[in-house]
Amino acid sequence: MTSTIKVDNIQDQDGNNIINENANTITIGASGDTVTLASGASQSGFGRTGTVDWQTGDIKTATFTAANGEGYFCNTTSGGFTVNLPAGSAGAIVSIQDYNNTFDSNSLNVTPNGSEKINGGTGSIVLSTEGQGITLVYIDATVGWRTIQDNDFSNAGSNFILATGGTITTCGDFKIHTFTGPGTFTVSSVAPGPSGNPNVADYLVVAGGGAGGGPFGGDSAGGGGGGAGGFRVSNDTCMPAPLTSPLANPTGITVTATSFPITVGAGGSVNGNPPGAGGCGSNSIFSTITSTGGGGGGGWPGSPAPLRSGQPGGSGGGASRSPAPTSGGTGNTPPVSPPQGNNGGSGNQGSPNYGQGGGGGAGAAANNVQNATTTAGGNGGDGSYVLQAGFAGCNGTPGPVSSAKYFAGGGGGATYQGGTAGPGGAGGGGAGNFSPNFPSSPGISGVSGGTNTGGGGGGMSQCGSGGAGGSGIVIIRYKFQ
Repeated sequence: MTSTIKVDNIQDQDGNNIINENANTITIGASGDTVTLASGASQSGFGRTGTVDWQTGDIKTATFTAANGEGYFCNTTSGGFTVNLPAGSAGAIVSIQDYNNTFDSNSLNVTPNGSEKINGGTGSIVLSTEGQGITLVYIDATVGWRTIQDNDFSNAGSNFILATGGTITTCGDFKIHTFTGPGTFTVSSVAPGPSGNPNVADYLVVAGGGAGGGPFGGDSAGGGGGGAGGFRVSNDTCMPAPLTSPLANPTGITVTATSFPITVGAGGSVNGNPPGAGGCGSNSIFSTITSTGGGGGGGWPGSPAPLRSGQPGGSGGGASRSPAPTSGGTGNTPPVSPPQGNNGGSGNQGSPNYGQGGGGGAGAAANNVQNATTTAGGNGGDGSYVLQAGFAGCNGTPGPVSSAKYFAGGGGGATYQGGTAGPGGAGGGGAGNFSPNFPSSPGISGVSGGTNTGGGGGGMSQCGSGGAGGSGIVIIRYKFQ
């Protein structure tokens, strides 16, 4: 038999209402009281207040279906996966949080149920920001699941730089951001203390190479090799020799929590303005570091006299053969220390092959012999280097210089019938070319500089064209743990 107790009020010994029913409204507790649900007890029917119950004992590592009212920590260390949202009902709520700052390496997909929407659009959304967390509330069929919170919680507790931008790789204790085109290096957090300067970033900034010069008309015309883009690198994090270039600046860039626009210089265009002379490369920029585009190779005879000599730049362009004597363009322009490049080579008016000068490269001047001879075009100057196991950030024993990655080689100079065209310098320099038997065998165009090396384009004789300059590159390296 079921017992029933009927009362309007329940009071404590002091006469205060504990439970009171009045006009279909039930009040639990008196003003100032705390109402506590016993440990282990559950509640229903009270609705949610915009929060979720975090499932801390169930870290997700693979695809799963979320439940209304729950929050999940998702660990994508071993690979990305998918969170399937539950069927939507008004007021349903789900939260998701990056467990250990890995969404930038392996993204998380969030997929609605069936044809339901997220933020008014169909299909999944992708969480790919380090430390990202979102909360979604289902509103109606028009909007579907609405993002009411989207935060980046990667910053807490960091004693190192945290940053995004470019193509990010990790090696040892270092992260490396590589930009092969324009972008933004965004620092979201830096270390709070000065010990050991943990907020320093090393850089490699290489500008676009200059284009090789080409002829403008027949006869024994030709062009010098394009100068390499400026090469600037730092070694503040003390990679032991010979891990990086002897041209390295011992001081890097101390970054702050802000955004740094990145400019990656384009290579110079062939047969620039006016026709004949090679176009100069464009600058590459990171923070206070600007590397200057390589100088274009001199052209003849269509170019005005000033452009028959090589143009100045990060490294100077090689000169055409005439009028004698022609001079190579000045490198390290504007001047910086350590120098960002070298001068281009001079042309040679002498017969039978009228050599054109080679473009300057970033390497030490003693390794950059670009002057032309009566029978050969000048060699493109060698560039400089960083070891891929060094600047890339790997810990361990330095490797040999032979395993280095070279940048900023100059373009080789052209030569006339039967002569020897100059080869491109190490670091993406394009080779010069020649005319085998003009006019029955018109010349072959100079070789373009290597993409993302800052190499200068090769020069050309007779009816071909100079090679285009190679685009530059920006790489940023810092300790992250």
